[in-house]
Amino acid sequence: MRLTLLPFVLAFVLAFVLLAAPRQVAADIYMYKDKNGVTHFTNIKPKRSKYKRLYKQGPGKAARRRCKGCDRVAAKDSSKARFTRYDKFIYGAARLYKIPVALIRAVIESESDYDPRVVSSTNAKGLMQLMPLTAKAMGVTDSFDPRENIYGGTRYLRVMANTFNGNLVLTVAGYHAGPGAVARYKGVPPYVTTHKYVRVVIRRYYKYQKREAAKRKAGTVRLPGPRRRSVPTTRNVGE
Repeated sequence: MRLTLLPFVLAFVLAFVLLAAPRQVAADIYMYKDKNGVTHFTNIKPKRSKYKRLYKQGPGKAARRRCKGCDRVAAKDSSKARFTRYDKFIYGAARLYKIPVALIRAVIESESDYDPRVVSSTNAKGLMQLMPLTAKAMGVTDSFDPRENIYGGTRYLRVMANTFNGNLVLTVAGYHAGPGAVARYKGVPPYVTTHKYVRVVIRRYYKYQKREAAKRKAGTVRLPGPRRRSVPTTRNVGE
């Protein structure tokens, strides 16, 4: 099953709604979805019972705090070369798992800023910040190995895309908070950390989508050829 992104207008509306969410996470945030499917946010405790409180953090990976000094091992690689250093792995994984290159890049930038040594406060590791159980399920034995991490993380994106029928927003939310949380709340889980993560990844996805389109137009994209080294596939993964 290929990742089928939402129709452009619907995806834009969803992204806009998420971008409209407050960035301040110190106070409680409340939300509700009206009869037209529009999500409303407020940081003032509402009198209406239809509003639901957003939790500041979710469980597991969604508990990661984004602040200076929060990660166990913070990103330190500030070289411009880091943005192209892993291209052959990114393009190879994108081709194998039928995931847009732009989405893989957006996740990598959001998770580790292209530094493979990052370890989060929740023990997620590497370029695409794989939790230990996720890494094991995706066939990754060394999360600090850029190739293994990118292929494992992209494989997990494919599993999320299959699980949520190619819905971009839910695929990203599932990658961050887990598919169980998305299913339980029937949408993006009510975690401030996950809402912020989704809007950041989607914004970067569209940024990279434009860059990849410009590369293709200029003829500067060189996809890697077949590799002899075996890689995990989704054949044995519940989809």
